[in-house]
Amino acid sequence: MGLFLNAYCHMPESRIDTDSLTTRTRRHIMRYAHPGTEGAIVNFKERYGNYIGGEFVAPVKGQYFTNTSPVTGKAIAEFPRSTAEDIDKALDAAHAAAAAWGSTSVQARSLVLLKIADRIEANLEVLAITETWDNGKAIRETLNADIPLAADHFRYFAGVLRAQEGSAAEIDGNTVAYHIHEPLGVVGQIIPWNFPLLMAAWKLAPALAAGNCIVLKPAEQTPLGISVLIELIGDLLPPGVLNIVQGYGREAGEALASSKRIAKIAFTGSTPVGSHIMKLAADNIIPSTVELGGKSPNIFFEDIMSAEPEFIDKAAEGLVLAFFNQGEVCTCPSRALVQESIYPQFMEAVMRKVEKIKRGDPLDTDTMVGAQASEQQFDKILSYLDIAKGEGAELLTGGKVEKLEGSLSTGYYIQPTLLKGNNKMRVFQEEIFGPVVSVTTFKDEAEAVAIANDTEFGLGAWERSCDGLENDHRPAAATVIYLPSLRSSSDSTIRSPFCSSSARRHMARASWQASIAPYLPGISLAMGAASCSTQRVSVRLPTSNEGRAMVSCGQSCARNACSVSPLIRL
Repeated sequence: MGLFLNAYCHMPESRIDTDSLTTRTRRHIMRYAHPGTEGAIVNFKERYGNYIGGEFVAPVKGQYFTNTSPVTGKAIAEFPRSTAEDIDKALDAAHAAAAAWGSTSVQARSLVLLKIADRIEANLEVLAITETWDNGKAIRETLNADIPLAADHFRYFAGVLRAQEGSAAEIDGNTVAYHIHEPLGVVGQIIPWNFPLLMAAWKLAPALAAGNCIVLKPAEQTPLGISVLIELIGDLLPPGVLNIVQGYGREAGEALASSKRIAKIAFTGSTPVGSHIMKLAADNIIPSTVELGGKSPNIFFEDIMSAEPEFIDKAAEGLVLAFFNQGEVCTCPSRALVQESIYPQFMEAVMRKVEKIKRGDPLDTDTMVGAQASEQQFDKILSYLDIAKGEGAELLTGGKVEKLEGSLSTGYYIQPTLLKGNNKMRVFQEEIFGPVVSVTTFKDEAEAVAIANDTEFGLGAWERSCDGLENDHRPAAATVIYLPSLRSSSDSTIRSPFCSSSARRHMARASWQASIAPYLPGISLAMGAASCSTQRVSVRLPTSNEGRAMVSCGQSCARNACSVSPLIRL
């Protein structure tokens, strides 16, 4: 998930809507009331259903699970514990809607996406509070990043869709090949818990733009946000075009990924689960796109200490920004590589930055680091802190549970942590996915690159130096390289695609044209002279999304053995 936002600096006014409400929430520190308490902007239902065929419905077997807010550790609501029967029900609705949606004009689909973007922006605070309550991240991030970027993705792909064109090629004097695009039909999508609504937008926007119908399963840790979103935008889509099935991965997720009724599966999550998803797709011979784990390096060269103080300050901030979103970012630069000649003085600057991190209620706009997304993730991070101690890593700061007061005392909070060690340690090699940065030193550029590349993960790499633009070839072999990355890199979340599987580095890309292409495959139409006529062949495009084209030589003869070249699928 290629988002890395400067959460500790004032953000440019152009980032989000500048209406009075948004401007007020961004310019003035405020604390939003907790849902369910006096003064709350948003409150939630006690029970939600699956969204299938344009309406909320109960799970087939009547089973539910309780979701908790990481902010307080208390229950939010009940959500369906769906099974294969619910997935089939959603697939029925999607297939029933596929022909009509797939044949809807490009202009009409683009307009729907623009209306979705407008609706999201009009409900910025509602969705931001919901996302914070569901995931635990700081409200300053959801207000200024997650929700505005989600809206922007729908708006962006509304434009990309209208710019999508086919092509033509002359094969010989009598034959012309046309290459056009058609939707796959019905696709499955499984989204993660670290950016629930933003990752939903990443997947939904290109798939809807391409004319596909969708069955989407959210992470069971964060089922709330997508339910609230579909309540807000459901009326903008025809029934059955977008279906949301809640549940556990091993039950609903497995049923969706293994279904023979989907034409593609898209997944964002852990590397082991992603590997399993790919095997299921291979068994059914359907395409898959997966975006998995990361352990990105952040490389600091000695020449930064010869720069002006502001540059040094920003470089130190670049290390501390690994704590953005509580470290639950797959492009998170969770390995800091500092040239040994500057290690003492540079780390002093870093420690000063860490001391300024404000922690507290995630619904307070002054809070910089919120709660971990779930108790399961909270426990996992603590276990890695124990592993670090056992491996002999030096604790530079943090390393404990963050003790907060009142209703926050039962939430899932961990102190931002810096560990000093070497790249062979498990805390350097394995994805912790928390507010933990592993720091090591290097002697020269060659050693820095060797350490950076000594991992099975990739996805991103950051270089901090004074001459980075002259040496933009030198960082690690990641898929997205940020140079010198003193600004926010969230600007690149659409236009700079990154590797869809960082675990092995060489998978399909995710974003820009590469995001829409898997949902809008090409077909080739060969138009030439038929054996029974010297006329050129005419092609009548289909009126549905079944992917068939009627090829005719234009003659009224009853011959069934016409030698016109058949449709060639790509």
